[in-house]
Amino acid sequence: MFFCTSSANRLIHQAHSERFSLPVLRTSALVIASLFAPVGITTASAETVGNSGGGLNDSAMEIGKVEISGQKIGPIAAKSVLSSVDILGSDLIQTQQVVNTWELFSKAPGVMMTQFRQGSESGKLSFRGFNGEGEVNAVKLLIDGVPSNDNGGGMQLLDMLFPLEIRSIEVVRGTNDPRYGLHNIAGNANIVTRSGGNYNEARVTYGSFDTKEVQLAKGWESNNWSQNYFAGYLKSAGYRDNATFEKSTVGGKWFYTTDDARMRFGIIARHTESNGDEAGYLTAADAYTRPTISYPYAQSEGGNRQMNQLSVHIDADPTDKTSLATKVYLNQIKDQRWLRYSNTTSQQERVIDETHIGILNSVTYRPGLALTDWLKDLAIEAGVNAEHQDDKSPRYSTSNKVRVTTTRDQKFTLNNYGAYIQAAIQATDTLKIIPAYRVDKFDGSFNDVSKNVHYGIQDYGVIGQPKLSIVYSPLQSASVYGNWGRTFQIGAGAAAYKSNKNDLRPSINDGWEAGVKLTPVSWINGRFSVWEQSASDEVKRRLNDPSGDSENVGSTRRSGVDLQVNIRPDQYSSTWFSYSRQRSKIVVPDPTAPITAGKEIDHVPGYIFSAGYDVQVTPALLLSVSGNGQGDYYLTTANTGSKYGAYALFNVGAKYKFTPSVELEFQVKNLANRYYEYVWINDLTRHSPGDGRAFYLSANMKF
Repeated sequence: MFFCTSSANRLIHQAHSERFSLPVLRTSALVIASLFAPVGITTASAETVGNSGGGLNDSAMEIGKVEISGQKIGPIAAKSVLSSVDILGSDLIQTQQVVNTWELFSKAPGVMMTQFRQGSESGKLSFRGFNGEGEVNAVKLLIDGVPSNDNGGGMQLLDMLFPLEIRSIEVVRGTNDPRYGLHNIAGNANIVTRSGGNYNEARVTYGSFDTKEVQLAKGWESNNWSQNYFAGYLKSAGYRDNATFEKSTVGGKWFYTTDDARMRFGIIARHTESNGDEAGYLTAADAYTRPTISYPYAQSEGGNRQMNQLSVHIDADPTDKTSLATKVYLNQIKDQRWLRYSNTTSQQERVIDETHIGILNSVTYRPGLALTDWLKDLAIEAGVNAEHQDDKSPRYSTSNKVRVTTTRDQKFTLNNYGAYIQAAIQATDTLKIIPAYRVDKFDGSFNDVSKNVHYGIQDYGVIGQPKLSIVYSPLQSASVYGNWGRTFQIGAGAAAYKSNKNDLRPSINDGWEAGVKLTPVSWINGRFSVWEQSASDEVKRRLNDPSGDSENVGSTRRSGVDLQVNIRPDQYSSTWFSYSRQRSKIVVPDPTAPITAGKEIDHVPGYIFSAGYDVQVTPALLLSVSGNGQGDYYLTTANTGSKYGAYALFNVGAKYKFTPSVELEFQVKNLANRYYEYVWINDLTRHSPGDGRAFYLSANMKF
């Protein structure tokens, strides 16, 4: 496969027509083996890979086929000004067989998967030493650049997307991105869907656990207009009893570009409905001996979810030096869930009903200065945003999904106003400096009708966030970079409001990173970095009690190292590998939990890895193998008891192209049928086993 750098408008497809060399495969396998050996992981290797993107003054890494743009207009691309940026191309995404969209991030470097596997509440992604417990996972989610978290940082809207609709995934790790404020604690993830082009594609899948999936995608582009449509349906009985999950989604994109190509207007709309039964949690003994069972008390657990997203996009280049971008959006989430944690607790109904309306505006100015010895190029970008949330979070005590009592009836509004400015200064041919500054402010009110209480929001004040990034490239084959930045966190739900507490300040998160990106030869490139983030009075998660308040963990410090390598020794085979070592520590504990001082934060594994190997055996046959895994973690911040959660899983696949329009693909997930699980604790450890070995057959069609 041919892989190229980019950030926008044309998809490169390259077919293979030459024979595969067996010695090359052996050489590549030995290279990958040497990468795995230092960390004690057995080599099997992986799926598909591309050369990383970028070049001089660029520390971004690209895996897979990514679109290319030759125009220097519009907002500054994240890969041009930010450090730890990873871009997953369409070939790593569109043919992945997943039930839940967050699973697509298993190939993203340094990203941790928290796998509840409980109906619609199936799992979450996080990184940089933050866990996916509760709703606070420290990652800003965007879909086509539109903010897509719920009030507490949850990612329900991610499940509106199916793989065939996605063009690329961009993950920005660290604290130096000024574009976003709320939820952008450890970084952000932007899922970019297909736009423009002329295509008619379908993917039909059947596999283990009676999984059935149909995806239909159409693109139409003519003259000034482009239209993209998508419809998807999935139903699976699940690996465990009482684990049936079903979802359907429809979406469309309509864009108009003026004759002079200086203005572009568009609308994007999506609607998704899903229903899922929940198998519940098992005791340790049952999880290890009978992982597929579900207890009788869990038979009425599950939920349904409806989601809508509507956005209007306006992009303009009024002059050769100035670009404007505006996004106006509406997000709606309605989630109704019934759950029961054990046979000693009663069933409860939890409802999320949120409507978010927002706007983002940015202007980019490229003055086109005459080149000098001290200033080769300059771009300045400034932006503002506003978001209004109208949120409801009632809960009920229920019996077999029939409401018995109201335990809370919370309604609250949250308004966020933000602004930023950043400059990309190409000081010399080898030195780029990116200073930035962001401010955020909040207001809103809280009511609990059931308790007849009303609170104003905490006085968070104006939250300033300075940032600075530097990239130095003494050689064409090497870039050294460093950055420092500040992000923040406020309480989720009721915890953001005054209640009976003293005034609270936001949790301030300061982080730095230093690294090097190398391309020693044309067929290998990689990135190595060290990083640290320190937070004051960190909000850990919402409590499970009816108050809706949050649990504070205290002052924390997270640190780690990241290693990424992409290898493409010839045009027939390619490899990628990533390994992240991380440590999280409570420096100053919350006063209510002094024994947690110096302890690790719960549910944060010590390492995360992912890898892939892909080989084009013949022009028609592609073989692949991939793997991902993590270390174990404590279940509490007191670090008592055993550690759980470590796993290493491997998948294989074969894709055969019968004609240019018809392709069959066979995938085996969890090839070794390894047991893995998510675990939490209340009175006992509660276990949710992951899926066993699974087989899937898909037909990919173009017409």
